[in-house]
Amino acid sequence: MKHSRLIVVFSILIAALIAIAFVAGRRYCPSEGLALTQQTRDFHRLKNRTTPPQPKDFDDSVTLASLLRPGEDRSRWSSSRAARVEGYVVSVAAGPLELTNCHVPGRRDTHIHVGLRPDSPPSEQLVLETTPRMEDWAKLQGWDWSAVSLYDKLLGRRVRFEGWLFFDTSHAGESENIAPGRPGNWRATAWEIHPVTKFEIIE
Repeated sequence: MKHSRLIVVFSILIAALIAIAFVAGRRYCPSEGLALTQQTRDFHRLKNRTTPPQPKDFDDSVTLASLLRPGEDRSRWSSSRAARVEGYVVSVAAGPLELTNCHVPGRRDTHIHVGLRPDSPPSEQLVLETTPRMEDWAKLQGWDWSAVSLYDKLLGRRVRFEGWLFFDTSHAGESENIAPGRPGNWRATAWEIHPVTKFEIIE
């Protein structure tokens, strides 16, 4: 029995590696990314949304302060809604290669950390992300949303962002709201604006 399980696991790993090589070689990635379960495919599709939210999609009760408010917040908001937040950009950096983007080289989300103050500590920061798909969309509008460009434009500035709400369960245990006081928490909440679909520099 143990031997047959090992064969199954090995076969799945080989299939996953072949899929990664196939996708990476063509720089193409479906909206569900690379995933073995329906739950993970749905998770990736939320991250990879490309339709900008319409006025009816926005939850006007969402602000940066309300997203950062302490307390267990898994059910506080809905990933089917969009939000506008305004705050200071504390950091901007390209994210890692991930299955959401099929591990395609050069196709990475950009992580933007925002706080109520320019010097907000990590446990008081909201994470926002632009995605390769939204970067491609921005190019069609004549905008450069690369990580380097966003770093130059946004770091230290007060910015108003729009985009889809998303609860990143993979980072819930590293957020102050879910695991208060845990050493190494690097964000206030696992809720994100992901993907960002619009931003405006205020000051």
